[in-house]
Amino acid sequence: MKRINLSNLIDQIDMNRIPKHIAIIMDGNGRWAKKRFLPRTAGHREGVERVSEIVEAASNLNIECLSLYAFSTENWKRPSEEVEALMNLLILYIKRELDRLHKNNIRLQTMGDIYKLPTKVVDQVEIALEKTKDNTGMVLNIGLNYGGRDEIVRAVKNILADVKKGKLKEEDINPNIFSKYLYTSELPDPDLLIRPSGELRLSNFMLYQVAYTEFWFSEIYWPDFKPEHLYKAIIDYQQRDRRFGGI
Repeated sequence: MKRINLSNLIDQIDMNRIPKHIAIIMDGNGRWAKKRFLPRTAGHREGVERVSEIVEAASNLNIECLSLYAFSTENWKRPSEEVEALMNLLILYIKRELDRLHKNNIRLQTMGDIYKLPTKVVDQVEIALEKTKDNTGMVLNIGLNYGGRDEIVRAVKNILADVKKGKLKEEDINPNIFSKYLYTSELPDPDLLIRPSGELRLSNFMLYQVAYTEFWFSEIYWPDFKPEHLYKAIIDYQQRDRRFGGI
């Protein structure tokens, strides 16, 4: 296997044009495991290791926000044993990494209806949110029981409720106001979205926020995604001309 010189890759990154917000659809755990004749849960376990590495690499680059798609509203359709394994891995990650996240000044944030998750998961998430709430470094935004369509419907319902209460006038509703009702209300929209595994779709992830996001796709599965791939995605991003609908 060819050895990658990470220093050479980092040297190619323009630190003055680092994307503020990177979003990642962590995909391919099951296929990674199947390819190795392992249970799908083995792929998820290996995927957790990649989370730790990529969070550290992103924080070291002074990225403001890293959003990770961890568990979608559609993932409940998976076998109950796999869902249970995913929940246990989430708890394991939080217990194992919380002190390090806090030490590195990383603030944990979630998007999605976390209160439909098992109580044992909610308890650990709330501990992490509370411990890191005053941190001022990178925001680690994790999608848990999250779906882009559900988020938009939730925003519409909350806007309607505020209009009825007189807190908001209908004529004042615009894209800026709408975005304040999303889970990411305090975050910039993603500059770069990364999806490994060879799939070329959004899978209901941040549908409103990615209107002008640059996409970077890779054939490798998430358990094989390393900091070198993150650096390559950023280098590719920096070579693009973002016009936001202009000339």
